[in-house]
Amino acid sequence: MTSTDLLALSPLLSIAATAVAVMLAISVRRSHPFAAATATVGLCAALASLFIAAPLGPRDVTPLLRIDPAGLFFTGLIVLASLVVVLLCHGYYRDREAARPEELYILVPTAALGSAVLACASHFASFFLGLELLSVALYGLVSYERGAEISIEAGIKYLVLAGVSASFLLLGMAMAYFELGTMDFRRFPAAMAGPGVAPSVIGAAVALIAVGVGFKLALVPFHMWTPDVYEGAPAPVSAFVATVSKGAMFAFLLQFFDRSGLRGDGSVLLVLATVAAASMVAGNLLALFQANVKRILAYSSIAHLGYLLVPLEAGHAMARSAAAFYLVVYFATMLGAFGVVTVLSTPGNDRGDLGSYRGLFWRRPMVAGIFTVMLLSLAGIPLTAGFVGKFYLVAAGVSASLWPLVFVLVITSVIGLFYYLRVLIALFSRMDAPTGEAPAPSSPDRPSCTPGSLSWTLAGLTVAVIAIGCFPAPLLRFVQSMMGGGG
Repeated sequence: MTSTDLLALSPLLSIAATAVAVMLAISVRRSHPFAAATATVGLCAALASLFIAAPLGPRDVTPLLRIDPAGLFFTGLIVLASLVVVLLCHGYYRDREAARPEELYILVPTAALGSAVLACASHFASFFLGLELLSVALYGLVSYERGAEISIEAGIKYLVLAGVSASFLLLGMAMAYFELGTMDFRRFPAAMAGPGVAPSVIGAAVALIAVGVGFKLALVPFHMWTPDVYEGAPAPVSAFVATVSKGAMFAFLLQFFDRSGLRGDGSVLLVLATVAAASMVAGNLLALFQANVKRILAYSSIAHLGYLLVPLEAGHAMARSAAAFYLVVYFATMLGAFGVVTVLSTPGNDRGDLGSYRGLFWRRPMVAGIFTVMLLSLAGIPLTAGFVGKFYLVAAGVSASLWPLVFVLVITSVIGLFYYLRVLIALFSRMDAPTGEAPAPSSPDRPSCTPGSLSWTLAGLTVAVIAIGCFPAPLLRFVQSMMGGGG
């Protein structure tokens, strides 16, 4: 490796250095604010390093990683979301010092590093290393509340199912390597066109890999772990799983489809379309029957990942930009929604029950207003980022004549309005008004003076969601320039 290669890898190296720096900081001084500040500074440095790496791409750093504009775009999105999660964690553990949250700030950058590797992977070896780095950190994050049975249960469930999905991935990669003789994605088209390649073996390998990828993205029928993990994990960790974990795997999938030649396989596209439609339908329908806000957001995330498969199916340059744009919108909105859950959480109560939100507007009008913006964006209401994102997805689907998927996207988005409205009605209903929701066991809200880290984070996310909804052109141009330069 040359010095230029190291500079190209500087974002990933900065993320890794952040985890090491937090570990050393904890060994010197065990302090929650100090650990959070160290992680924040390190992730900000990783963001700054993107400007160092950007002029050097596209560049292959060994056969394992490709540093190009698209990879750097997704890496920047991952680092930004991780930074938001760190700020949410600082506010969340403000009253939970007994939980000794310092190690959490080691796990978040470690998971972010694995996610960044996924976004830049061009080889099955780097893909699997990044995936396992992300997964192992997530095991600890999900079950970090060691004194809560529901958190331990969620961690064990995620550990077992992630281990099973990893075994499917390994078997699929082994079969692909056996048949093609390479694990470099870009060599797949030439290898598959060579003599003696058995299509049945390649099909089986792709199917096994799809199981592992589908689990990580929580796509139907590999979605059953999602609501339990979201409910059991601490609120900021649920935000991390919903955004960084899924976003990194989607970034890998987008890059993999472009480089491996699978986009031209009709059977693969048929399976992809079926999974997309099933995820949109099941995610929205199952959310209708939930009485827990974290579970509603979990099923909503399943539906939104189904929406993201529409531009992946389309495959052209506009569709790539649409997918990246919607991923930005999804990140901002989900982080904001879980940020509200974080603000309302108290020790021993993560405020998941819908009854806990009843009359919130009359007690915490600013928090209720922020949550309203996020819910409207998730529903795709005009003047929010979610509306522009869904419009761009529909345009990508229409341009590729994917009429059945576009129809399902529109119909399921209408269905989604109902469960978002349920939450909104609870927010604005008066405490003495009769509703169908049973109030949650009483526990005091956090003081109306929200910690600065949470206040500024939620304010920034709200401004971003509204600004993108009203003035999407600058972000659209930036996304198109980055995705158009991918290799």
